[in-house]
Amino acid sequence: MIWIGGFIIILTLAAIIKRYETRLVLFLAGLAMALVAGRPLEAMDAFAKAMVNQGLVTTICTVMGFSYVMKTTGCDSHLVNCLTSLLKRVKFLLIPGSVALTWVLNIALPSTAGCAAAVGAVLIPMLVRSGVHPAMAAACVMGGTFGSTLSPGLVHNPFVAKLANVDVMTVIAGHTPAVFAALVISAASLTTVCYFRQEGPSAQRAAAFGADEEKFKVNPVKAAVPVVPLALLVLGSKMVGVIPPVTVPQAMLMGAMLGFVVTWQDPQEISRSFFKGMGESYAEIIGIIIAAAVFTQGLEIIGLTGALIEKMKQSEDIALYAASFGPYLLAILSGSGDAAALAFNGAVTPHAVQFGFTITDMGSLATISGALGRTMSPVAGATIVCATLAAVSPIEIAKRTAPGMGIALIAMIIIFAMK
Repeated sequence: MIWIGGFIIILTLAAIIKRYETRLVLFLAGLAMALVAGRPLEAMDAFAKAMVNQGLVTTICTVMGFSYVMKTTGCDSHLVNCLTSLLKRVKFLLIPGSVALTWVLNIALPSTAGCAAAVGAVLIPMLVRSGVHPAMAAACVMGGTFGSTLSPGLVHNPFVAKLANVDVMTVIAGHTPAVFAALVISAASLTTVCYFRQEGPSAQRAAAFGADEEKFKVNPVKAAVPVVPLALLVLGSKMVGVIPPVTVPQAMLMGAMLGFVVTWQDPQEISRSFFKGMGESYAEIIGIIIAAAVFTQGLEIIGLTGALIEKMKQSEDIALYAASFGPYLLAILSGSGDAAALAFNGAVTPHAVQFGFTITDMGSLATISGALGRTMSPVAGATIVCATLAAVSPIEIAKRTAPGMGIALIAMIIIFAMK
């Protein structure tokens, strides 16, 4: 049965790489393994259990609801334009600053493709008008799209927190230094690539592009709204404790209400946006978690999980490389870091202590590795968005982001190995 399970996994990976519907692929793979073992109903039970996963559903749905409200009220545009206007004043920081700016905004706007669209629509034209090569401008935005690994709304952070029985901010605090290191590497790498390819600000390219962009009048109060929930979560976390603890749903609901107060838009429209965001997050994000739960159950039923754990017990190095290179490589090929990281965290991470790791460390390593791989993938949704905005090939973006992501992965392995 283990050999049959291995064959099913190969077919699953091939289907994900070919970009078949991820939820369908994971569900059918898990169900097929359960059928081979003669226990299909257990796969169905895993599906039903994941549907009502307390903590995950409330966290992810309210974060996406808040994100939709920010888009409806325009507060996200004010935040993006506010930070971009500051960046334009320091020309020599355009390349690393753009990476850092996208990274910061991706924490407040955790949807990778959504962040790439919101930030790229403003930042890419600004960089091109400053004389930056279009492909490099798009790479600067793409190179910062792993900032969501510090967001409580990223699917993996509450998932790992649930496994470890800790709050989500504890998980985020545990891998914050590693993600900061990846940011520095990404910004430095793109700056270096920009220098050697001579794709930085050029008066000739700027003149060829034409007139400057239309001015956007930033409202600082509206610009501050998207970061309020994050500030509340940090201030109320166990590490800071300045205010009483605030849960993610509480913070997001307060942020959405603040968005209404600041913009004074039609409350019915804001309500529709919030619940639309919740519904779409359940379908698009929770749906992957549900399908991954079926896949994980199939792995366990057919005996692959037990065999993998026994093999990984023989060496901590095997566990370290499996948690890093596995999600990283699959994310590059498929354009999504979610499927591999969720499957790994569901099947292997609960047993992290047996390999000499904590659950939070192993889960975070898989999460970050998947995000880094997706950031350099030419088939990722965010890469395609940036390529469209810059009118370049997605491959051209990947060629520029790849060196930094590769170095960042090695740095992640070293950082987590030393813990």
